[in-house]
Amino acid sequence: MKVVTFGELMLRLEPPGYLRFVQTENLSATFGGAEANVAISLANFGADSCYVTKLPSHEIGQAAVNSLRKFGVNTQYIVRGGPRVGIYYNERGASQRGSKCIYDRAGSSIQLSKPEDFDWKQIMQGTSWFHITGITPALGPNLVQSCIEAAEEAHKAGATVSLDLNYRAKLWSREEANKAMTELCKYVDICIANEDDAADVFGIKAENTDTTKGELSTEGYKSVARQLVEKFAFKKVAITLRTSINANRNDWQALLYDGKDFFFSKKYEIWIVDRVGGGDSFTAGLIYSLLSGKSNQEAVEFAVAASCLKHTIEGDFNMVSVAEVEKLASGNASGRIQR
Repeated sequence: MKVVTFGELMLRLEPPGYLRFVQTENLSATFGGAEANVAISLANFGADSCYVTKLPSHEIGQAAVNSLRKFGVNTQYIVRGGPRVGIYYNERGASQRGSKCIYDRAGSSIQLSKPEDFDWKQIMQGTSWFHITGITPALGPNLVQSCIEAAEEAHKAGATVSLDLNYRAKLWSREEANKAMTELCKYVDICIANEDDAADVFGIKAENTDTTKGELSTEGYKSVARQLVEKFAFKKVAITLRTSINANRNDWQALLYDGKDFFFSKKYEIWIVDRVGGGDSFTAGLIYSLLSGKSNQEAVEFAVAASCLKHTIEGDFNMVSVAEVEKLASGNASGRIQR
């Protein structure tokens, strides 16, 4: 099963431990990005995972490519050229101090790319699934067009198209997001969102919910899922439900709606090591599950379990196996040492 994802791979710079930006004299360097995180998770699950982006030809660009290759991601469709790799700085939060992310991605190779850089007809040959997020079109009108062309070509090739709404207020306005995502959703089969995305992008809000206070209404999100299906005729909608007790402790659950029935996963209480990539790991788990023929209930359980484990792993990438996820999804959540 060939899965293609498209987006920006960035250099992640981070102070050690829980130091703040203004405290540290050292920054660790790794790579990450929403769609790349999905690609790596899928490769770890055994999928034929292909990642598409544009990266410069110099050594930092090559290091970025190598970060994908070592996990078995197919990088043959990555376009080389342009001036720089985008960067994001991440400061890890603790207790009541939230994590902080600062972007430095203007003028990156992918941000300056043109739609004609990508041969989507060739890329989509033999593709079973194509995945994008709302982050990539937020990089500029050229990326909006590239995403639409990619989704349209995937649709023509008979691939399932999934979209994580992933609204980023630091990249574009709600009005810009609404216009672009409304057009993109014409080609989308499965929509994935968190507890805020549908409200930010489409103005579809869950009643009796205040995420800043950690108050979530499951009935409210059932209504959100219904409205998304009614508006765009999605085949399925998945919504992750994060109750933030503080920066280190969250309750984690999700729902999946197929236009008829709702499927809720079990709820996990998680102690967070690194929450970056948590939603991406959910997406990868959902894609893998549905491609593997799991039922809707099994799929949402697998996806949430995969994401629960990701929260325990430093860095963007979810480095877990199918067996580890299935063990947790089956109910073994004790965390006991394995000998």
